Formats: sequence, C-alpha cells, structure tokens
Amino acid sequence: MSDLQELSDHVHERLSSIQRLLDLSSAEVPQNKMKKLSQEITSLGSQMERFEAFVERQRGQLQQLKALEEVYQRHLEGVQHLVVHIPVHMPKRKSPAKASEAAAVKSEAAGAAPAPAETSRRGNRSIKMMMVVTLPEFEAIPQYMKGRTTYDQLNAAVQTINTAVVTKYKIVQQPVKSLNNHSKGLHQRFKELETKDTKGQFFVVEQDIREFTQVKVDKKFHLLLNMLRHCQRLKELRGGGRTRYVLL
Repeated sequence: MSDLQELSDHVHERLSSIQRLLDLSSAEVPQNKMKKLSQEITSLGSQMERFEAFVERQRGQLQQLKALEEVYQRHLEGVQHLVVHIPVHMPKRKSPAKASEAAAVKSEAAGAAPAPAETSRRGNRSIKMMMVVTLPEFEAIPQYMKGRTTYDQLNAAVQTINTAVVTKYKIVQQPVKSLNNHSKGLHQRFKELETKDTKGQFFVVEQDIREFTQVKVDKKFHLLLNMLRHCQRLKELRGGGRTRYVLL
C-alpha cells in the first residue's frame, strides 16, 4: 500500500505541475516551457501505465486470496467433522478364527439384549459445532460492535467455544459408571444446568470455557460473544444466575 500511495502522490504532483503550465497558456509561453510541458505529459502517461499495471496485479492477488480462503474453509469444515466423529475406541481387526467364534456365540445369544455400553454408544448424538464466520459475515458486522477486532480473532473465539462444547458433551455422553470422580462431578454439574429450554440443545457456560480452554473470559471475550450472537452462531439463555450460550 505504501508503493501505491507513493505512486499516487507522484501523479498528483505531476498534474499540479502541468496545471501551472496550462495556466500560463494565455500568455506568451517560452519555447523551453512548452518543451517541459510536453515532457511532463509524456512522463505522466508512463506513470499512469505503471499505476494501471500495479492495480491489475493487486486485483489478481485479491482473487488468489479469495480462492485460498475457500480452500481453507473446506479444510476447516473437514477437520471439525473429524473432531466430532473420532470414536472413543478404535475397533480391533479380528482374525478369521476369532470371527467364526464370535459368529457362533452371536448365533447362540440371538434374542438376548445388547450390551449396555454398545447401546450407549449407538444412542449418542453427534456433537454440534459452531461454523466459522465467513469474511462477508464479518464485514457485515457494524463497526461500533466490531471495533478493532480482526477476522482471525473472531474465528479463534469460535474454535474456543467448539473446544468447550466437544469436551463437555464427550463427558455427558459417557456412562456415568465409566467416569472417574472428577468427571462424575462435571457430569453432575452439566446436568444441573440443563433446563426445559435447553433440552436437545448444545450449550456451555463461562465456567466450561475457562476450565476446558484456559481462555480468559473477560470484557473483550464478551464482545466476541456479542458478535457471534449478531452472526447467529449462538443465543443466550439466562436463569439461575447463569448465562447459557446455546449453539444455533
């Protein structure tokens, strides 16, 4: 941008010089002045060609950046999908002999109720995650609300909330008996914060964000939350002295 400003200033300086010479056109202009005017016009034409070439290069770079942003968005969505759907335990490959034995046992146990752990895993829902804010959405946020916040800072807040949500609901979806004492305490706290309005929803509170992400939930972070609410990424539900941030 400094090169562009320098070129613009130079063009304006040349234009001012030509204007001064033209102002003298009504009087008798010496030959050397006319020659200087011709040189100025030629130089100005060259400068304008450079200016147009520079603008064209900037336009090409902008298109490349937009293409990179689209690629980044696709990769980020893929990573978010993988984070949510990583299985707790990877299945082990069975040998043919063991597979036959398992089939025989399964045949003998036909009609029996499935194991509770398997039922729990099948009954779990996919954990919802907040989508990143697109550049057009960010630019549409009112300036008074956005202030000096950058696009990357806002999407960093999105990732912070997603981390808290995934950590919380991986605990919620585990059988209580399989949890250690600390996780059992968290599980109980999560359940106590649920209300009829949060049924079927994914939400976190400030304590979850602090504990699972180590992010300082201060005034600046609340401004980020306001922008995410403006972008319809979340809503607030208040009750019992707590604010619940519900993903939309």
